[in-house]
Amino acid sequence: MFSTKLDDIIDLVDTFDPSEYGRSRNFIDGNVSRLSPYISRGVISTRFVYNRLIGRGFDPQKIEKYIQELTWRDYWQQIWVHKGKTIDEDLKTSQLDVNNYGISKNIIDAQTGIDAIDNAILEFYKTGYLHNHLRMYLAAMACNIGKSHWTVPARWMYYHLFDADWASNALSWQWVAGTNSNKKYYANQDNINKYCYGTQKHTFLDHPYEELISIEVPAELKETVNLKLSTVLPAEHSIDLVPGKPTIIYNFYNLDPFWKNDIKANRVLLLEPSHFSSYPVSEKSINFLLDLSKNIEGLQLYTGEFSELKKEISTGKIYYKEHPLNTNYSGIEESRDWMSEISGYFPSFFVFWKKVKKDLLSKN
Repeated sequence: MFSTKLDDIIDLVDTFDPSEYGRSRNFIDGNVSRLSPYISRGVISTRFVYNRLIGRGFDPQKIEKYIQELTWRDYWQQIWVHKGKTIDEDLKTSQLDVNNYGISKNIIDAQTGIDAIDNAILEFYKTGYLHNHLRMYLAAMACNIGKSHWTVPARWMYYHLFDADWASNALSWQWVAGTNSNKKYYANQDNINKYCYGTQKHTFLDHPYEELISIEVPAELKETVNLKLSTVLPAEHSIDLVPGKPTIIYNFYNLDPFWKNDIKANRVLLLEPSHFSSYPVSEKSINFLLDLSKNIEGLQLYTGEFSELKKEISTGKIYYKEHPLNTNYSGIEESRDWMSEISGYFPSFFVFWKKVKKDLLSKN
């Protein structure tokens, strides 16, 4: 489903037509770009996508819904930058009406009885992809119907996503669970049928919303488990660094093949066990990362901590890109390619969006 070849990725950017995105995006066969895995792994950026679209002649105001979607990614990241690890916990308010801190077993087994959701979970395990609407359906089912605290279900989803981005994932789950929003999000069977083209009836979600928000935890979701997720990283092996040359550090969130590609340098993909212990991902996700890394010429793999790698760098400057999980790095930190120059913490997306929109339009 997701090519890892750079030419294919660029072609996907350059052939995607966002004109129908706003109208169709909520349907499971809607006109979505499927660029998120490449943005999340830092192969391309929100700025890169935006600039290519504008360069192809699209009017920003006519594709505003898609530009907003790109802005959501930067927005979640800005919160992570400014709030740090506090996004791992309830951000604004405590999640209400919680009766367990696991995840319903039938969700991870794709046996909820909601056909569209069960089919999506099975496909998710195969492809690492979930349509955004189905992510919301799953989060609402897990947190607001199954009454699980959001943390374990969010980590389960992050674990399998090819576009694993902890800020987008955790804060979206908190939006659904009501810890990063004014109210909880619910979806009933009629809503799922509409956007997934289903006809299913007589399920535990087949209620009007005024009834759905107060139902007891259905039998299908009562049994819960507390998952033990772990990441298998490539084995450690020696790397060959040329003394005196700068060393460019890449990682799980930065595989930019264009970054400093005009200079001769040591290029190292750093996979820190401590990172994946805190934020585990699946073997498929790691293999996707490794395949994408082949787009960077001369890249060497290093499994270990930054402090260990630094001991092997005898001379030369060290470059890395800013990220909330790189606070243990040292060297020359460079900014990521944000879509606009607006930065800082904004408690509301639409306050952030107004400033971003004004900034973008002023440059066109």
